[in-house]
Amino acid sequence: MLELAILGLLKEQELHGYELKRRLTQMLGLFSSVSFGSLYPALSRLETAGAVQAVDTPPATPPIPATGSLSGELAAFRARHGAARGGRGKKVYRVTPRGEDLFEELLAADTQSSEDERQFRLRLAFARYLPPEARLGLLERRRALLVERLAQARAGVRGGRDRLDSYTRSLFEHSTESTERDISWLDRLIAAERTQQRRSRPPGPRRRPRPRGVSTTAAPAPPEFPSTPAPTATSPAAPAPSRKDVHS
Repeated sequence: MLELAILGLLKEQELHGYELKRRLTQMLGLFSSVSFGSLYPALSRLETAGAVQAVDTPPATPPIPATGSLSGELAAFRARHGAARGGRGKKVYRVTPRGEDLFEELLAADTQSSEDERQFRLRLAFARYLPPEARLGLLERRRALLVERLAQARAGVRGGRDRLDSYTRSLFEHSTESTERDISWLDRLIAAERTQQRRSRPPGPRRRPRPRGVSTTAAPAPPEFPSTPAPTATSPAAPAPSRKDVHS
């Protein structure tokens, strides 16, 4: 766990041992008890594994103002070179490409468990380096664990209410209230993560805009009128009867 924290901080910036310990204490309060007796052996192990590289930096010499005289300039020159020979630089640590890969491996392996409070907070501090689905899974597993823990705590308080004095009962109540606040905090993180994932998804195919004034409904078919029957061929008209035929 300490190696993961060291690699995560060196991934952001090159640091020397004192500054690295200060950052561990300041940014990751869970590591406030880390001593130099555990920090430097961890750095040595990472350096042996090729994950970290130590570089000696020359000591900084304060600027010496010009005196305007030859003897003063000579004295300033000797002072600067004497400080450079006798001073001791700080060893600065930087992460290597192997360290980058090791950091990703450790972070991905640790995300499978959310039972330890310190480990969860450490992984959450570097969650920006995880894929979106892994970040969401980390938060959801932690929430499920706290929900189960809250149910057990409430059951214990109900079962032992008659046997617990007011002070012990207040401790149980404080624990359940803290767990409830943590669950609400995780709910906000989960909601924000899901919103961010929805926004980052590529948009689907868009429909082409319809020109103004153009209707998408089909034009009505023209009315059908009955067709005029074609003239049929008729036989020649019979001659009108004559008057003779009428009287016969």
